[in-house]
Amino acid sequence: MAGVLEGIRVIDMTEAMAGPWCAMLLGDFGADVIKVERPGTGDQARGWGPPFVGCESAYFLSNNRNKRSIALDINHPLGLQLLHRLIAGADVFLTNLPRRNSLADRGIDYASLSADHPRLIYGSISGYGWSGPRAQWPGYDLIAQAETGTMSLTGRPDGEPMRFPIAIADVTTGYNAALGVLAALWARQRDGRGQFLEVALFDSQLAWLANVGSGFLNAGSHPRRWGNQHPTIVPYQSFCGSDGRHFVVTVGTPALWGRFCRALALETTLGSDPRFASNADRVAHREELIRALEEIFLSRPAAEWIDRLRAAEVPVGLVQTVEEAFADPQTRARQLVVELRHSRIGPARSIANPTRLAATPPTYRLPPPALGEHSREILAELGLSPEEIEAAIAAGAVGVPAAGPVR
Repeated sequence: MAGVLEGIRVIDMTEAMAGPWCAMLLGDFGADVIKVERPGTGDQARGWGPPFVGCESAYFLSNNRNKRSIALDINHPLGLQLLHRLIAGADVFLTNLPRRNSLADRGIDYASLSADHPRLIYGSISGYGWSGPRAQWPGYDLIAQAETGTMSLTGRPDGEPMRFPIAIADVTTGYNAALGVLAALWARQRDGRGQFLEVALFDSQLAWLANVGSGFLNAGSHPRRWGNQHPTIVPYQSFCGSDGRHFVVTVGTPALWGRFCRALALETTLGSDPRFASNADRVAHREELIRALEEIFLSRPAAEWIDRLRAAEVPVGLVQTVEEAFADPQTRARQLVVELRHSRIGPARSIANPTRLAATPPTYRLPPPALGEHSREILAELGLSPEEIEAAIAAGAVGVPAAGPVR
Protein backbone atom coordinates (compact mmCIF):
# COMPACT_ATOMS: atom_id res chain seq x y z
CA MET A 1 0.00 0.00 0.00
CA ALA A 2 1.48 3.35 -1.06
CA GLY A 3 2.16 5.85 1.71
CA VAL A 4 0.55 9.27 1.52
CA LEU A 5 4.02 10.86 1.18
CA GLU A 6 5.39 8.39 -1.37
CA GLY A 7 7.50 10.33 -3.87
CA ILE A 8 8.52 12.98 -1.32
CA ARG A 9 12.23 13.05 -0.47
CA VAL A 10 13.39 14.46 2.87
CA ILE A 11 17.01 15.31 3.68
CA ASP A 12 17.27 14.98 7.45
CA MET A 13 20.37 16.80 8.71
CA THR A 14 19.23 16.83 12.33
CA GLU A 15 20.21 14.91 15.42
CA ALA A 16 19.18 14.22 19.02
CA MET A 17 15.36 14.01 19.32
CA ALA A 18 13.18 16.79 17.87
CA GLY A 19 14.41 16.81 14.26
CA PRO A 20 14.82 13.04 13.96
CA TRP A 21 11.33 12.57 15.43
CA CYS A 22 9.88 14.85 12.74
CA ALA A 23 11.75 13.02 9.98
CA MET A 24 10.68 9.61 11.31
CA LEU A 25 7.02 10.63 11.24
CA LEU A 26 7.39 11.74 7.63
CA GLY A 27 9.10 8.44 6.85
CA ASP A 28 6.26 6.52 8.47
CA PHE A 29 3.89 8.12 5.98
CA GLY A 30 5.98 7.03 3.03
CA ALA A 31 8.59 9.76 2.49
CA ASP A 32 12.09 8.71 1.39
CA VAL A 33 14.14 10.06 4.30
CA ILE A 34 17.90 10.36 3.90
CA LYS A 35 19.66 10.97 7.19
CA VAL A 36 22.89 12.94 6.78
CA GLU A 37 25.39 12.25 9.57
CA ARG A 38 29.00 13.03 10.44
CA PRO A 39 31.43 10.24 9.55
CA GLY A 40 32.80 8.43 12.56
CA THR A 41 30.37 9.67 15.22
CA GLY A 42 27.07 10.32 13.47
CA ASP A 43 24.01 11.60 15.29
CA GLN A 44 25.02 12.48 18.86
CA ALA A 45 22.14 10.31 20.12
CA ARG A 46 24.02 7.21 18.94
CA GLY A 47 26.18 7.67 22.03
CA TRP A 48 23.39 8.46 24.50
CA GLY A 49 23.32 5.44 26.76
CA PRO A 50 23.13 3.11 28.47
CA PRO A 51 21.06 1.28 27.61
CA PHE A 52 22.80 0.11 24.45
CA VAL A 53 21.66 -2.71 22.18
CA GLY A 54 24.85 -4.09 20.72
CA CYS A 55 26.47 -1.16 18.93
CA GLU A 56 23.41 1.16 19.03
CA SER A 57 21.87 3.22 21.81
CA ALA A 58 18.23 2.53 22.61
CA TYR A 59 17.74 6.30 22.43
CA PHE A 60 18.80 6.38 18.77
CA LEU A 61 16.62 3.38 17.95
CA SER A 62 13.55 5.25 19.26
CA ASN A 63 13.34 7.87 16.52
CA ASN A 64 15.22 6.81 13.41
CA ARG A 65 13.25 4.07 11.64
CA ASN A 66 12.23 4.49 8.00
CA LYS A 67 15.47 6.31 7.13
CA ARG A 68 18.59 5.66 5.11
CA SER A 69 21.90 6.94 6.46
CA ILE A 70 24.67 8.62 4.51
CA ALA A 71 27.77 9.84 6.32
CA LEU A 72 29.08 13.10 4.83
CA ASP A 73 31.82 15.39 6.07
CA ILE A 74 30.32 18.74 5.10
CA ASN A 75 33.58 20.46 6.09
CA HIS A 76 35.21 18.60 3.20
CA PRO A 77 34.62 20.31 -0.18
CA LEU A 78 33.47 17.08 -1.80
CA GLY A 79 31.23 16.19 1.14
CA LEU A 80 29.57 19.61 0.95
CA GLN A 81 29.18 19.30 -2.82
CA LEU A 82 27.43 15.96 -2.36
CA LEU A 83 25.10 17.44 0.24
CA HIS A 84 24.11 20.15 -2.24
CA ARG A 85 23.42 17.49 -4.86
CA LEU A 86 21.19 15.65 -2.41
CA ILE A 87 19.28 18.83 -1.57
CA ALA A 88 18.82 19.61 -5.26
CA GLY A 89 16.68 16.49 -5.62
CA ALA A 90 14.77 16.91 -2.37
CA ASP A 91 11.38 18.27 -1.42
CA VAL A 92 12.23 18.96 2.22
CA PHE A 93 15.47 19.87 3.97
CA LEU A 94 15.55 19.65 7.78
CA THR A 95 18.38 21.08 9.86
CA ASN A 96 18.95 21.88 13.51
CA LEU A 97 22.21 23.76 13.05
CA PRO A 98 21.53 26.86 15.18
CA ARG A 99 24.13 29.26 13.77
CA ARG A 100 23.20 31.34 10.75
CA ASN A 101 26.83 31.92 9.82
CA SER A 102 27.53 28.15 9.83
CA LEU A 103 24.66 27.63 7.40
CA ALA A 104 25.51 30.61 5.21
CA ASP A 105 29.21 29.72 5.00
CA ARG A 106 28.21 26.37 3.50
CA GLY A 107 25.49 27.79 1.26
CA ILE A 108 22.82 25.78 3.07
CA ASP A 109 20.94 28.71 4.57
CA TYR A 110 17.40 29.30 3.36
CA ALA A 111 18.25 32.35 1.24
CA SER A 112 20.93 30.49 -0.70
CA LEU A 113 19.00 27.27 -1.19
CA SER A 114 15.65 28.84 -2.03
CA ALA A 115 17.25 30.94 -4.76
CA ASP A 116 18.31 27.76 -6.57
CA HIS A 117 15.48 25.51 -5.43
CA PRO A 118 12.27 27.58 -5.09
CA ARG A 119 10.13 24.49 -4.44
CA LEU A 120 12.23 23.41 -1.46
CA ILE A 121 10.61 23.35 1.96
CA TYR A 122 13.29 24.34 4.45
CA GLY A 123 12.68 23.27 8.05
CA SER A 124 14.74 24.88 10.81
CA ILE A 125 14.42 23.24 14.23
CA SER A 126 16.13 25.02 17.10
CA GLY A 127 15.91 25.95 20.75
CA TYR A 128 14.56 29.48 20.35
CA GLY A 129 13.90 30.17 16.69
CA TRP A 130 15.34 32.96 14.57
CA SER A 131 14.06 35.98 16.50
CA GLY A 132 14.05 37.23 20.07
CA PRO A 133 16.88 37.87 22.55
CA ARG A 134 17.87 34.20 22.75
CA ALA A 135 17.78 33.46 19.01
CA GLN A 136 20.61 31.12 18.01
CA TRP A 137 21.33 30.14 21.62
CA PRO A 138 21.64 26.39 22.05
CA GLY A 139 18.49 24.76 23.39
CA TYR A 140 17.73 21.50 25.15
CA ASP A 141 14.52 19.92 26.33
CA LEU A 142 15.26 20.51 30.02
CA ILE A 143 15.87 24.22 29.45
CA ALA A 144 12.60 24.55 27.54
CA GLN A 145 10.70 22.81 30.34
CA ALA A 146 12.30 25.16 32.88
CA GLU A 147 11.89 28.45 31.05
CA THR A 148 8.28 27.99 29.88
CA GLY A 149 6.82 27.37 33.34
CA THR A 150 6.24 23.65 32.84
CA MET A 151 8.60 22.61 35.63
CA SER A 152 7.01 25.07 38.02
CA LEU A 153 3.75 23.12 37.63
CA THR A 154 5.21 19.60 37.87
CA GLY A 155 5.84 17.76 41.13
CA ARG A 156 4.29 17.63 44.57
CA PRO A 157 2.91 20.83 46.10
CA ASP A 158 5.51 20.72 48.88
CA GLY A 159 8.39 19.66 46.63
CA GLU A 160 10.78 21.23 44.16
CA PRO A 161 9.92 21.95 40.51
CA MET A 162 10.17 18.72 38.59
CA ARG A 163 11.27 17.84 35.05
CA PHE A 164 8.89 15.59 33.17
CA PRO A 165 11.05 12.50 32.53
CA ILE A 166 10.21 12.17 28.83
CA ALA A 167 11.65 14.79 26.46
CA ILE A 168 8.26 16.41 25.94
CA ALA A 169 9.62 19.64 24.41
CA ASP A 170 11.64 17.66 21.88
CA VAL A 171 8.86 15.26 20.95
CA THR A 172 6.26 18.03 20.70
CA THR A 173 8.61 20.08 18.54
CA GLY A 174 9.04 17.05 16.29
CA TYR A 175 5.28 16.69 15.89
CA ASN A 176 4.88 20.44 15.26
CA ALA A 177 7.64 20.37 12.65
CA ALA A 178 6.03 17.41 10.86
CA LEU A 179 2.68 19.23 10.89
CA GLY A 180 4.40 22.29 9.45
CA VAL A 181 6.02 20.25 6.68
CA LEU A 182 2.65 18.75 5.74
CA ALA A 183 1.06 22.21 5.66
CA ALA A 184 3.93 23.54 3.53
CA LEU A 185 3.62 20.61 1.11
CA TRP A 186 -0.09 21.35 0.72
CA ALA A 187 0.64 25.05 0.15
CA ARG A 188 3.25 24.11 -2.48
CA GLN A 189 0.67 21.94 -4.21
CA ARG A 190 -1.47 25.06 -4.49
CA ASP A 191 1.09 27.71 -5.50
CA GLY A 192 4.16 25.76 -6.59
CA ARG A 193 6.57 27.32 -4.11
CA GLY A 194 8.37 26.03 -1.04
CA GLN A 195 8.86 28.10 2.07
CA PHE A 196 10.85 28.58 5.26
CA LEU A 197 9.54 26.70 8.30
CA GLU A 198 10.88 27.28 11.79
CA VAL A 199 9.89 25.39 14.92
CA ALA A 200 11.44 26.04 18.32
CA LEU A 201 11.58 24.05 21.54
CA PHE A 202 10.66 27.14 23.57
CA ASP A 203 7.58 27.88 21.45
CA SER A 204 6.40 24.28 21.43
CA GLN A 205 6.78 23.86 25.17
CA LEU A 206 5.07 27.17 25.97
CA ALA A 207 2.08 25.93 23.97
CA TRP A 208 1.83 23.03 26.45
CA LEU A 209 0.45 25.47 29.02
CA ALA A 210 -2.88 25.28 27.13
CA ASN A 211 -5.77 25.75 29.59
CA VAL A 212 -3.39 26.70 32.43
CA GLY A 213 -1.95 29.43 30.23
CA SER A 214 -5.45 30.58 29.35
CA GLY A 215 -6.30 30.80 33.04
CA PHE A 216 -3.40 33.17 33.58
CA LEU A 217 -3.86 35.20 30.39
CA ASN A 218 -7.62 35.64 30.72
CA ALA A 219 -8.34 35.42 34.44
CA GLY A 220 -5.03 36.34 36.06
CA SER A 221 -4.88 32.96 37.75
CA HIS A 222 -1.41 32.05 39.04
CA PRO A 223 -1.12 28.25 38.78
CA ARG A 224 0.80 26.16 41.27
CA ARG A 225 1.90 22.56 41.65
CA TRP A 226 -0.89 20.10 42.40
CA GLY A 227 0.98 16.81 42.26
CA ASN A 228 -1.45 14.21 40.92
CA GLN A 229 -4.52 16.31 41.71
CA HIS A 230 -6.41 18.51 39.27
CA PRO A 231 -6.80 22.22 40.08
CA THR A 232 -10.43 22.46 38.94
CA ILE A 233 -11.90 18.92 39.05
CA VAL A 234 -12.33 16.85 42.24
CA PRO A 235 -11.84 13.91 42.53
CA TYR A 236 -9.38 13.66 39.66
CA GLN A 237 -6.18 12.10 40.98
CA SER A 238 -4.39 8.98 42.15
CA PHE A 239 -5.30 6.87 45.18
CA CYS A 240 -3.67 3.89 46.85
CA GLY A 241 -5.30 0.53 47.53
CA SER A 242 -4.60 -1.74 50.50
CA ASP A 243 -2.03 -3.65 48.43
CA GLY A 244 0.08 -0.55 47.81
CA ARG A 245 -0.89 -0.26 44.14
CA HIS A 246 -1.93 3.16 42.92
CA PHE A 247 -4.79 3.88 40.56
CA VAL A 248 -6.33 7.02 39.11
CA VAL A 249 -9.94 8.14 39.14
CA THR A 250 -11.47 10.95 37.06
CA VAL A 251 -14.89 12.28 38.07
CA GLY A 252 -15.52 15.17 35.72
CA THR A 253 -19.33 15.43 35.49
CA PRO A 254 -22.35 15.35 37.84
CA ALA A 255 -23.43 12.03 36.32
CA LEU A 256 -20.02 10.53 37.02
CA TRP A 257 -20.15 11.75 40.61
CA GLY A 258 -23.46 9.96 41.06
CA ARG A 259 -22.11 6.73 39.57
CA PHE A 260 -18.93 7.05 41.62
CA CYS A 261 -20.91 7.33 44.86
CA ARG A 262 -23.18 4.41 43.99
CA ALA A 263 -20.21 2.19 43.08
CA LEU A 264 -18.64 2.90 46.46
CA ALA A 265 -21.96 2.77 48.38
CA LEU A 266 -21.58 6.40 49.42
CA GLU A 267 -25.05 7.64 48.48
CA THR A 268 -26.11 8.33 52.08
CA THR A 269 -22.73 9.63 53.27
CA LEU A 270 -20.40 11.59 51.02
CA GLY A 271 -22.90 11.44 48.17
CA SER A 272 -25.54 13.35 50.16
CA ASP A 273 -23.16 15.75 51.91
CA PRO A 274 -23.89 19.33 50.72
CA ARG A 275 -20.18 20.14 50.89
CA PHE A 276 -19.67 17.81 47.93
CA ALA A 277 -22.86 18.36 45.95
CA SER A 278 -21.27 20.06 42.91
CA ASN A 279 -17.81 20.05 41.45
CA ALA A 280 -17.31 23.63 42.68
CA ASP A 281 -18.29 22.46 46.17
CA ARG A 282 -15.86 19.56 45.97
CA VAL A 283 -13.05 21.86 44.88
CA ALA A 284 -13.83 24.17 47.81
CA HIS A 285 -13.79 21.23 50.24
CA ARG A 286 -11.09 19.24 48.50
CA GLU A 287 -9.08 18.30 51.59
CA GLU A 288 -12.01 16.87 53.53
CA LEU A 289 -13.26 14.82 50.59
CA ILE A 290 -9.88 13.47 49.56
CA ARG A 291 -8.99 12.54 53.13
CA ALA A 292 -12.22 10.54 53.41
CA LEU A 293 -11.73 8.83 50.04
CA GLU A 294 -8.11 7.94 50.80
CA GLU A 295 -9.24 6.14 53.95
CA ILE A 296 -11.96 4.27 52.07
CA PHE A 297 -9.63 3.16 49.26
CA LEU A 298 -7.05 1.85 51.72
CA SER A 299 -9.56 -0.78 52.84
CA ARG A 300 -9.37 -2.95 49.69
CA PRO A 301 -6.87 -3.81 46.91
CA ALA A 302 -6.60 -1.49 43.93
CA ALA A 303 -7.87 -4.14 41.49
CA GLU A 304 -11.12 -4.48 43.42
CA TRP A 305 -11.79 -0.76 43.31
CA ILE A 306 -10.95 -0.66 39.61
CA ASP A 307 -13.41 -3.49 38.90
CA ARG A 308 -16.17 -1.74 40.84
CA LEU A 309 -15.66 1.61 39.18
CA ARG A 310 -15.36 0.17 35.68
CA ALA A 311 -18.57 -1.76 36.22
CA ALA A 312 -20.20 1.58 37.06
CA GLU A 313 -18.63 3.21 33.96
CA VAL A 314 -16.50 5.57 35.99
CA PRO A 315 -13.15 6.31 34.26
CA VAL A 316 -10.41 4.58 36.26
CA GLY A 317 -7.00 3.10 35.53
CA LEU A 318 -4.14 1.32 37.26
CA VAL A 319 -0.83 3.19 37.50
CA GLN A 320 1.31 0.78 35.50
CA THR A 321 5.03 0.37 35.07
CA VAL A 322 6.52 0.69 31.60
CA GLU A 323 6.80 -3.10 31.49
CA GLU A 324 3.12 -3.46 32.36
CA ALA A 325 2.13 -0.84 29.78
CA PHE A 326 3.86 -2.71 26.97
CA ALA A 327 2.29 -6.00 28.13
CA ASP A 328 -1.16 -4.41 28.35
CA PRO A 329 -3.75 -6.16 26.11
CA GLN A 330 -4.71 -2.74 24.73
CA THR A 331 -1.13 -2.17 23.58
CA ARG A 332 -1.08 -5.54 21.86
CA ALA A 333 -4.53 -5.18 20.32
CA ARG A 334 -3.57 -1.82 18.85
CA GLN A 335 -0.24 -3.20 17.57
CA LEU A 336 1.63 -0.34 19.18
CA VAL A 337 5.06 -1.98 19.10
CA VAL A 338 6.93 -2.17 15.79
CA GLU A 339 9.72 -4.70 15.24
CA LEU A 340 12.17 -4.37 12.35
CA ARG A 341 15.38 -6.29 11.71
CA HIS A 342 18.46 -4.12 12.16
CA SER A 343 21.51 -5.02 10.06
CA ARG A 344 23.78 -5.29 13.10
CA ILE A 345 21.76 -5.93 16.23
CA GLY A 346 18.89 -8.11 15.05
CA PRO A 347 15.36 -7.14 16.14
CA ALA A 348 14.90 -3.41 16.77
CA ARG A 349 11.66 -2.40 18.46
CA SER A 350 10.02 1.01 18.58
CA ILE A 351 6.65 2.52 19.40
CA ALA A 352 4.22 2.69 16.49
CA ASN A 353 3.05 5.91 14.92
CA PRO A 354 -0.14 6.85 16.83
CA THR A 355 -1.83 8.48 13.83
CA ARG A 356 -4.02 6.03 11.92
CA LEU A 357 -5.27 6.64 8.40
CA ALA A 358 -7.61 4.04 6.96
CA ALA A 359 -6.58 4.32 3.30
CA THR A 360 -2.91 5.35 3.69
CA PRO A 361 -1.73 4.14 7.09
CA PRO A 362 1.83 4.50 8.38
CA THR A 363 4.18 1.81 7.13
CA TYR A 364 7.32 0.44 8.73
CA ARG A 365 9.84 -0.42 6.03
CA LEU A 366 13.33 0.28 7.32
CA PRO A 367 14.97 -0.24 10.71
CA PRO A 368 17.08 2.54 12.22
CA PRO A 369 20.19 2.58 10.01
CA ALA A 370 23.76 1.88 10.94
CA LEU A 371 25.96 4.95 10.48
CA GLY A 372 26.62 5.38 6.77
CA GLU A 373 24.82 2.12 5.98
CA HIS A 374 23.38 3.49 2.74
CA SER A 375 26.20 5.82 1.69
CA ARG A 376 27.14 3.82 -1.41
CA GLU A 377 23.50 3.23 -2.38
CA ILE A 378 22.57 6.91 -2.13
CA LEU A 379 25.66 8.10 -4.01
CA ALA A 380 24.91 5.64 -6.79
CA GLU A 381 21.42 7.18 -7.03
CA LEU A 382 23.12 10.57 -7.48
CA GLY A 383 24.89 9.13 -10.50
CA LEU A 384 28.35 8.53 -9.08
CA SER A 385 30.27 5.62 -10.53
CA PRO A 386 31.64 2.88 -8.25
CA GLU A 387 35.11 4.34 -8.74
CA GLU A 388 33.96 7.84 -7.78
CA ILE A 389 32.20 6.48 -4.70
CA GLU A 390 35.29 4.65 -3.49
CA ALA A 391 37.44 7.70 -4.15
CA ALA A 392 35.07 9.86 -2.05
CA ILE A 393 35.30 7.33 0.75
CA ALA A 394 39.09 7.19 0.51
CA ALA A 395 39.25 11.00 0.62
CA GLY A 396 37.29 11.06 3.89
CA ALA A 397 34.38 13.00 2.41
CA VAL A 398 32.03 10.02 2.81
CA GLY A 399 31.77 7.48 5.61
CA VAL A 400 30.61 3.87 5.52
CA PRO A 401 29.85 1.46 8.39
CA ALA A 402 32.79 0.41 10.49
CA ALA A 403 33.75 -3.23 10.29
CA GLY A 404 32.14 -5.32 12.99
CA PRO A 405 30.02 -8.34 13.68
CA VAL A 406 26.66 -8.48 11.98
CA ARG A 407 23.90 -10.63 13.44
